Amino acid sequence: MDLDLVFLGTSGSVPTARRAPSSLLLRRGGERLLVDCGEGTQRQLLRSGIGLVELPEVFLTHYHADHYLGLPGMMKTFALRGRELPLRIYGPPGLADLFDSLKRIFGKLTYRYELVELRHGDVLDRGDYRIVVVRTQHGIAAHGYAFVEAARPGRFDVGAAAALGVAPGPLFGALQRGETVVLDDGSSVRSEQVLGPARRGRKVIVTGDTRPTAGVLEAAQAADVLVHDATFTDDERDRADETGHSTARAAAELAQAAGVRMLVLTHLSNRYFGPEVVREARAVFPHTSVPRDFDIIDVPFPERGAPRLLKGGALARQEEAGAGGHGAADGGAGRGGRGGDPDDPALGGDRIGARAGRGAAPDGTG
Repeated sequence: MDLDLVFLGTSGSVPTARRAPSSLLLRRGGERLLVDCGEGTQRQLLRSGIGLVELPEVFLTHYHADHYLGLPGMMKTFALRGRELPLRIYGPPGLADLFDSLKRIFGKLTYRYELVELRHGDVLDRGDYRIVVVRTQHGIAAHGYAFVEAARPGRFDVGAAAALGVAPGPLFGALQRGETVVLDDGSSVRSEQVLGPARRGRKVIVTGDTRPTAGVLEAAQAADVLVHDATFTDDERDRADETGHSTARAAAELAQAAGVRMLVLTHLSNRYFGPEVVREARAVFPHTSVPRDFDIIDVPFPERGAPRLLKGGALARQEEAGAGGHGAADGGAGRGGRGGDPDDPALGGDRIGARAGRGAAPDGTG
């Protein structure tokens, strides 16, 4: 089953010319889960090759405006299109109070919406995966989300099954589901006789805005992907602490301690372009990426390879043709001229990801 993360907005607090405020779409098989909905999210979806799908669920990490301002407009657009599918919105305590104000903006809708307030440690059971609410620290009610798949059965050994007298067909399926089957001669075959060791599922952590915390460290143990706040670089660590954010170095130290496979840094201050952030983090944790808007992180099953960055993988083809370079010229001049280096080797390689018909970035970087 495919699993990927589409970055619709990667800027912190305010949009830039190239980065929209926070929004991330998690796609798992046919499911679409939106985490945060910053200003302009519906337009980002329309610009992408995804389109404005009728999202069934939205997960908010906290109630600073750059994480929810796009929601009332998107909800109104759904109504103008005659949507009937119910919408469920999750968030920390205070969600109902927020919507008491927002409903004056979006007005009457053609569909029902449900508000679900979550607390740290809550778990949403989705059958073959679960969503765990992660404790974060941002100065207001806030949390992250851990998307954790259940372990999968081991590989089915066809030869072993045949040697035990199991004929191909429904009995194979029953054994793969972990059941014991009875053969025509009355003997039984247990699933563990024909299945290899269980294979772990994937785990993705999305923190929202936060300082590095023990709660995130615990949740991120052996995660495939950790998407972490990196609003500042280390020379602004006092400012990061004051505002409840993280530096790139601090996020990298947490990723290293947690043993994650890939660290993805987002929510960049508009004083940075990206290369300086990824360089700081990689000095501590080499498997770091700083995506831009419309980049995708593909998360295969562990036995099929490591997570990888697909640059511009969500761009619609008409946007690809006119997008120009997808390199360092991103977001304005930056403070004191601190911007991306056009010669930074991290910016090389194919611009468009595999879902748009190209290869992955050769070094998995943004």
